[in-house]
Amino acid sequence: MNMKNVMVVFGGCSPEHDISKESARAVMGALGKYNVVPVYITRAGKWLLYDGKLGSNIQGIDWERFGTPAILSPDRVNRGLLRIVGDKVKTIPIDVALPVLHGPNGEDGTIQGLCELAGIPYVGCGVAASSIAMDKSAARLIAKALKIPQADFLFFDKSEIKADKKAVLRKIRYKLGYPCFVKPNAGGSSIGITKVSDRKELIEALETAMTFSNRVIVEKAVEGREIEVGILGAGHTAQASIPGEIIADGEFYDYEAKYEKPASQTIVPTDLSDEVVEKLQAYALEIFRAIDGRGLSRVDFFVTADGKILFNEINTVPGFTKISMYAKVWEASGISRQELIDRLIELAVDNE
Repeated sequence: MNMKNVMVVFGGCSPEHDISKESARAVMGALGKYNVVPVYITRAGKWLLYDGKLGSNIQGIDWERFGTPAILSPDRVNRGLLRIVGDKVKTIPIDVALPVLHGPNGEDGTIQGLCELAGIPYVGCGVAASSIAMDKSAARLIAKALKIPQADFLFFDKSEIKADKKAVLRKIRYKLGYPCFVKPNAGGSSIGITKVSDRKELIEALETAMTFSNRVIVEKAVEGREIEVGILGAGHTAQASIPGEIIADGEFYDYEAKYEKPASQTIVPTDLSDEVVEKLQAYALEIFRAIDGRGLSRVDFFVTADGKILFNEINTVPGFTKISMYAKVWEASGISRQELIDRLIELAVDNE
């Protein structure tokens, strides 16, 4: 039996570029039974194929320096990656694409759409599900339609804020109050998110969020435990993991707390009651199925002191770094990182 060629796509133009590289290293370390085709996308958007040996020193590879220009062919008949050396082009067949691109152009349906055009099976959610999950306001409106509890929220287009900022500030003050969270509508890894306590901070936070997204979402601050649930599978065969808990070394689990503060903790399993765990899993599966999710997702919640569950967001390309929750909750649920990635690849092939 021939080994499958698995194209791991990572890096990208997103603010989450560095996190993507860390996730990709962890993923490639668990792909021993496949031919790994590492494709690094530079911050400028250039595609580079690294065709050297990965070996044990995967952390030390300079992807850009030793990469060869390559592009994914949209030709379904001769599908694959086109490796370009001078005026010579070689097609490298690709059996499965594994996007490990966080943020814009990675988990918003764009790379997924490219794979669809190329006729290449890929790991993870489809175009529509990816786009919906990345759009925080859309995901929250779906959760609202499903009657899944969540914190009060408002969203504003950049043009609306610029046209009448005072009206936007008044609406936030009277409908949500302080403190509240201001977030880019399309983003991840808590980049561009600010907790605000007054009007001045709110103005600054809106400006920050608008640098990352054309729409801004503002949410009423919630005091509660940060709980995450992993999803694996598709449709009604999808499974939910046991939950994990985030203990942030900071006021909230922002980028710095996630990746730069070693005191931040992930706790798996949690000490939540069986009733709360079952409800978390049910809500996670419900939102995943509602967006027509496939493959994998991580669904984030808050659990308040009185046991109330509030939906926060769904992430269709969760991190795979050594501190990321997705692999941890599945390991605690009895599925190793190796087996998890094998299953994700099988799901992609079965969906072809």
